[in-house]
Amino acid sequence: MSLKHSNISIFVPHLGCPNKCSFCNQHYIARTEKVPTADDVRRAVAIAKGSKNYDAKTTEIAFFGGSFTAIDRNIMLPLLEAAYEFVACGDVCGIRLSTRPDAIDDEILELLRSFGVTTIELGAQSMNNRVLAANERGHTADDVVSASRLIKQKGFALGLQMMTGLYASSEADDIKTAEELIKLVPDCVRIYPTIVLKNTHLADLTEQGIYAPQGLEDAVSLCVKLCRMFDEANIPVIRLGLHTIDQSAYVAGPWHPAFRELCESFVFREKIAAGLKEIGDYEVLVNPRDLSKAKGQSKSNIDYFSNMGYNIKILGSEDVSKNDVLIKGCE
Repeated sequence: MSLKHSNISIFVPHLGCPNKCSFCNQHYIARTEKVPTADDVRRAVAIAKGSKNYDAKTTEIAFFGGSFTAIDRNIMLPLLEAAYEFVACGDVCGIRLSTRPDAIDDEILELLRSFGVTTIELGAQSMNNRVLAANERGHTADDVVSASRLIKQKGFALGLQMMTGLYASSEADDIKTAEELIKLVPDCVRIYPTIVLKNTHLADLTEQGIYAPQGLEDAVSLCVKLCRMFDEANIPVIRLGLHTIDQSAYVAGPWHPAFRELCESFVFREKIAAGLKEIGDYEVLVNPRDLSKAKGQSKSNIDYFSNMGYNIKILGSEDVSKNDVLIKGCE
């Protein structure tokens, strides 16, 4: 998947969901309860087309937020019809949507194909049936497998979404989920550490001391492991953490506005640590585009090594490939 890919996102808040999951409050995630219309789709595309770097060849209209294939057809069809106008004329390269694994069958896939849908993302969340039941997901791991296979058989690109730190889950469970998702060979994945929001069952469990959300460092450490697994399988992780939330709704959990950068900085910390020898002064060369990640937020990586007795300078060099490091001992 091209790194330049972009979405024109249309949020369909909590529509089509047959139940409310333990962690879910779409109002606070999408910041809206308004049902989008065909005109909303047209306005969103018009705004996107007016941006300086708009590229029709790499842009999809994306319906996120609810279980799109389970919503009322009187809502879904006008949205698809409006989006398809822009697919047909070449203003976008396709349509992307997210849905539940148990809301996929042959009939709905044929319908989606007729409207130019190109990518379907499934909210798998976990591949452990015990965890799915504890979080009131209403589907099983087998549903994820069946829907994923059917989506790929019909020629759609497949995206899979997983969550870490869910109620009743463990790090081992999350790693096992990643292993199971890799077996399905998706085109991309999203990883969301669980955030506790107000007016959710998870908030009640947290208040009662029954559920303890992940800390930020633990979430980063685990997500780095998961990203490494997906990277080794050549599956791009296109999202790490929620875009944004209504801060007034936040209760607990590892939310950070730059969660992905925290994970990438952690990866650079590991790479630098592997190349250091005796205590002393070092120059660490990285690609200029990686400078902020290598240094860490507020120079956290530099401070980390300083506290261990290393004096490192992190410098940009075009001679170093992206995501690589070159370490030189200072004379």
